[in-house]
Amino acid sequence: MRSLPGLQGPRAPPLPLLLLGLLAAVRRSLEDGHPSASPFTSPPIQEERMTKHLNLSLESHNISLTEHSNMPVEKNITLERPSNIELTCQFTTSGDLNSVNVTWKKDDELLKDTYLINATGRILYTQYLFTIVNSKQMGSYSCFFEEKKEQRGTFNFKVPQLHGKNKPLITYVGDSVVLMCKCQDCLPLNWTWYSSNGSVQVPAGVQMNDKYVINGKNANETRLKIMQLSEEDQGSYWCHAIFQLGESEEHIELVVLSYLVPLKVFLAIAAEVVLLVAIILLCEMYTQKKKKPSDDGKEFEQIEQLKSDDSNGIENNATRHRKNESVSQ
Repeated sequence: MRSLPGLQGPRAPPLPLLLLGLLAAVRRSLEDGHPSASPFTSPPIQEERMTKHLNLSLESHNISLTEHSNMPVEKNITLERPSNIELTCQFTTSGDLNSVNVTWKKDDELLKDTYLINATGRILYTQYLFTIVNSKQMGSYSCFFEEKKEQRGTFNFKVPQLHGKNKPLITYVGDSVVLMCKCQDCLPLNWTWYSSNGSVQVPAGVQMNDKYVINGKNANETRLKIMQLSEEDQGSYWCHAIFQLGESEEHIELVVLSYLVPLKVFLAIAAEVVLLVAIILLCEMYTQKKKKPSDDGKEFEQIEQLKSDDSNGIENNATRHRKNESVSQ
């Protein structure tokens, strides 16, 4: 833990003027000709570390924090190959800068006093210079500003992410399929494919039993061709890429269907249609049977009514005939 006094960090005997001039020229060229806005002057011991890797590119990243920040600030950084790293955190506060304690951590490990601290106005700066040359140096680097409450900024270093097919790839028994993984703007050292159960491991560029073939049109992609698919080929397949600073992988889900599967669906739909038609016919037959007795009853009543009307007509005619005979007498 370190406060503002002793801004320049640990000192060491100065390097020759020619070496410092060469380093300054290299750093300017690595920053595309733009002058640095950093308020730091690196101590010779850190410049000496950087000179060991002059052939490496320079990665500069920064994070800004304030005393009112409610959440830690994180920045994800993709790193494919060894590089010189320059991380800068700035903290703006209205309080006394000398009362602010500054620390750096890699993951959960406290880093030694090899970082810089400086101030401009109401802004406190801290900078950490180092070189990443292997996978052990990848991870999270965090700066901490402790005043009334602790503020944290974190730089997460990761190897490039691979991209495959997000949705399951569906195909049928007997077909061939091509699985593809791609790495955007990166060049892995090696590609490998394997299944989730580890039963299929095919090194890049190797043909295996005329079943699996690996190739790729470009160095940043890989394709696994699986021929004569069977239901046993179904499952998760992983593409694995190896970089100088670590490894990355992505998985693709393969679904292999039998041709009976769509047929089963068709038969199920056909059965539902037949069942529906049968139900409709039964309802129609039941309705017809229910209507038939009612219609027979109405027909019987109509016949009886006609008979009754006929008998009444005959009686009325006989009565009129008797009346006419009595009148004529």
